[in-house]
Amino acid sequence: MKIRTGFDIAFESVQPTPMILELSVHPSRMPDVMTPHVISFNPPIPFQEYRDVYDNICTRIVTPVGRLDISADFTVYDTGMPDEYAPYAQQIDVQNLPSDVLVYLLGSRYCDTDKLSETAWSLFGGTMPGWSRVQAICDYVHDRIRFDYMLADATRTAWDGFMQRQGVCRDFAHLAVAFCRCMNIPARYCTGYLGDIGIPPVPDPMDFSAWFEVYLDGRWYTFDARHNTPRIGRIVMARGRDATDVAITTNFGYSHLARFDVHTDEVY
Repeated sequence: MKIRTGFDIAFESVQPTPMILELSVHPSRMPDVMTPHVISFNPPIPFQEYRDVYDNICTRIVTPVGRLDISADFTVYDTGMPDEYAPYAQQIDVQNLPSDVLVYLLGSRYCDTDKLSETAWSLFGGTMPGWSRVQAICDYVHDRIRFDYMLADATRTAWDGFMQRQGVCRDFAHLAVAFCRCMNIPARYCTGYLGDIGIPPVPDPMDFSAWFEVYLDGRWYTFDARHNTPRIGRIVMARGRDATDVAITTNFGYSHLARFDVHTDEVY
């Protein structure tokens, strides 16, 4: 199947403002991009791309004074298959994990494992290690947090989400990631495109989505605590410890977000 996707974002700045953008498709999905993958700037400005420590493609810019429109529109090939289901995938003992995976066991800015460890073991200590334990975590988080697009909070941590019981997709992902790490399951935060493909249309405004991946049986598997069901058409943009590492834009100064539109639809 083919998915047409992209975005139209605009900032208004009163002074030149350095920014880091993570708006590119992740290198692992670049072979599936069927049309030119170009981020356009209006007015045209210089930019520089680099790979961060998580292999995400980042773009450095300095916004001009006034309005800057940032956009992209491209088509991606997708298998049309839902997220993989592997109920027999086993948890690997910490001492046997690859060294580069260990960072995804540690607490991070939004995944405050130190506050959630005791709760995690009381809730999930009796579950079967591996896939079943991760699914139990997803089930719990899915039921614990009430989704409300109007209650997005850029400072809400996993602990806050657990206590407040409300949030958006990033809050579901942060709490599930934190619980997994508390249970010695490596987990990393993901962001990207996820359209209403294979499901009834959702009334909420289209946005970038957040989910997470866990390391079981020597590889990474996708889980989604917000939707809690295998979905079709995920296009990953960035992966990291939490939302800090994969922020769509990081501004070094104040810029007003004047427009934010995301689209991702199956095309025939």
